[in-house]
Amino acid sequence: MKLLSVVIPCYNSQDYMRYCIESLLPGGEDVELLIVNDGSVDKTAEIADEYATKYPAIVRAIHQENGGHGEAVNAGIRQATGLYFKVVDSDDWVDIRAYLKILNTLKELVVESKSVDMIISNFVYEKEGSTYKKVMKYDNVLPEGTIFTWDDIKQFRRGQYLLMHSVIYRTQLLWECGLELPKHTFYVDNLYVYTPFKHVKKIIYINVDFYRYFIGREDQSVQESIMIKRIDQQIKVNKMMIDHIDLDSITSPKLRNYMLRHLEIVTVVSAILLIRSGTAENLIKKKELWNYIKNRDLELYHDLRYGMMGRLINLPGRAGRSVSVGAYKITQKLVGFN
Repeated sequence: MKLLSVVIPCYNSQDYMRYCIESLLPGGEDVELLIVNDGSVDKTAEIADEYATKYPAIVRAIHQENGGHGEAVNAGIRQATGLYFKVVDSDDWVDIRAYLKILNTLKELVVESKSVDMIISNFVYEKEGSTYKKVMKYDNVLPEGTIFTWDDIKQFRRGQYLLMHSVIYRTQLLWECGLELPKHTFYVDNLYVYTPFKHVKKIIYINVDFYRYFIGREDQSVQESIMIKRIDQQIKVNKMMIDHIDLDSITSPKLRNYMLRHLEIVTVVSAILLIRSGTAENLIKKKELWNYIKNRDLELYHDLRYGMMGRLINLPGRAGRSVSVGAYKITQKLVGFN
């Protein structure tokens, strides 16, 4: 069995996928790279096959009809043979020294007959044109170099949260919890990193800046203008996060608090984008989103609506909306997200 399966979802990725793949090849035969060509119409398929031919012990090319990012990840989960599982998007890459340290840690766990459900590491926002690179670190909230549980974590700061880039899951856990991401939907990475958490019992944190998250392509799904165009998909994911998790069923108070804060961030982004669009139709959608939460879980609604962030994004009138957007822009600069 391989130590680690890495799925690389690719859609028309010919211009940048090589850099991503090359950064992962140093893992050698301990790793399998599953390059999923998600119905691309450029040379993505050829490049995937080229690497699979050149590195048959490491690389597998998977070709499928276009199903979106989530279905590419689903294909990777279904076909993974590694003990652990990681998603690396085709326009991102990994730091080689951090990568080798993570693999060494995984080897040590196997040798010592130990197992964890999730490995956490840091990621770096590689923002085009930015001289300052924001690093999402967790050394202030997570124990280092030891296996721990949710009860051992400290309180995350606002704006500090776990993304798909931060986590490696035990593959069997993803199968057991039945994770399946929706097809033809953007922003499913929030579901990927959120849904399995209640099944995670044992965790290890490796304090290295492993994942390099590129932000800057004009057609990138996290560009604000594109997110506004795809706001219905953002709302769909937001609602699925609410539906998938019954916060009252989570026994660890610290995990419940973290998941509530994570859901708060996603809901704030949905609301702000609806405000930023400037259309009456989207202001109605904002009201509908809050009503959805209220009807689904009244306690959750009160937690989100009357917390600091909830109050801030629901200030009345045009002036209130301007204040909400201003506060959001300040948060963007402080946190470094798009």
